[in-house]
Amino acid sequence: MGPITARSPLQFRDRLPEAADVVVIGGGVAGVATAWHLARQGVRVVLCEKGRIAGEQSSRNWGWVRRLGRDPAEMPLMMEANRIWQGLAEATGEDLGFRAEGVVYLHETEAEEAAHQSVVDTAREHQLEIRLLGPREIDSLIDGRPGRWRSAIHCPGDGRAEPWQAVPALARAAQREGAAIAEDCAVRALDLAAGRVAGVVTERGRIRAERVLLAGGAWSSLFLRNHDLSLPQLAMRATVARTAPGPAVFGGGAVDGRLAFRRRLDGGYSLALGDRHDHFIGPDSFRFLRPFRQTIRESWRETRLRPAAPRGYPDAWGTPRRWQPDEASPFERMRVLDPLPSPGAADLMRRRLAERLPALAGLALTDVWAGMIDTLPDVVPVLDSLADLPGLHVATGFSGHGFGIGPAAGRVMADLLQGRPAGHDLSRFRFARFSDGTPIRPGPAL
Repeated sequence: MGPITARSPLQFRDRLPEAADVVVIGGGVAGVATAWHLARQGVRVVLCEKGRIAGEQSSRNWGWVRRLGRDPAEMPLMMEANRIWQGLAEATGEDLGFRAEGVVYLHETEAEEAAHQSVVDTAREHQLEIRLLGPREIDSLIDGRPGRWRSAIHCPGDGRAEPWQAVPALARAAQREGAAIAEDCAVRALDLAAGRVAGVVTERGRIRAERVLLAGGAWSSLFLRNHDLSLPQLAMRATVARTAPGPAVFGGGAVDGRLAFRRRLDGGYSLALGDRHDHFIGPDSFRFLRPFRQTIRESWRETRLRPAAPRGYPDAWGTPRRWQPDEASPFERMRVLDPLPSPGAADLMRRRLAERLPALAGLALTDVWAGMIDTLPDVVPVLDSLADLPGLHVATGFSGHGFGIGPAAGRVMADLLQGRPAGHDLSRFRFARFSDGTPIRPGPAL
């Protein structure tokens, strides 16, 4: 199995009610997890997805569930997420593909070791079980080319899951708890009254609700801009491939800065390039240049700039930035963002796979795809209730880290939506940090 696309069959066709307690916009892992947590607590929740549940980055990611390498502010949330993942199969009655087989960061050079010292420091600060490995220990853990790596950081308790399996399974569990979920149902705009949220306007009509969660991934900034709210968000194309079933060289996930690989339930491997992303230049590339300038200097050294986003993309030159609730929105024109893989990426993966894991040399790539990672300047998400527009809540900008942390982000947002304490310090995830003079500090680019 691979990513969910616009050609995937509809799975969720619930009728929209006239009113709900909460409307969730977006069927990625954060939105689905929030709906699941809310429904379990008896909240009347409706989730609207413009295309398919997990159709975009939530089914196109690496499938890692890692605490290792998190921004220090994310670590408490990720510790909670790991605990939730451990019990999700029992709680949902579904196999989400989660296996705690470990995650390894591999180093080929002394410079890579030094760059990951903060990873070790953060792990130890939070009492995360890690092992520092030398060449012999690496060779005993991973059936790779002997002596390829000089050192590694190993977190045995981290895991992996199958994204295209896990998120729809969680959505089905939310339905069974009473959530209404509708695919092919774009939310065009918020319905506002007296300066606060009164509901949403979908392509199928209005839903009354005093609380709305925007979890729109790469589309979030565009949605907010139509309501005069600015979020500095850009998108990066990342390419992933899967192999045919092959020998079990390692049961978890590993990355050495050039190639990432993880074992899949079907016996193959998901592969990704750790040093190649593409950014399509659009109006927001210039509009948000100032907040992103430090991130570009520190983290975009090997990012390839493409001249223009394809038609219909969130930041394409021809994508409307304004529309009325009674007219078709950009979200209906692009049901599922399904970018072409980066040119040459598949051949590069094959070469690097053979160099690092000889036992897998020649293994066929059975599928190659790409996804658009929504990223914010400090590489951590927004998880917040917006003071400027009461009733609106936002969970977006996970910057490639969202799949693993999603179940805990959903729990946090479910509590915020009900006016309860989040249980974690969310100050680093405030929406207002981009406008109140807070210094923007990029997190670890891992």
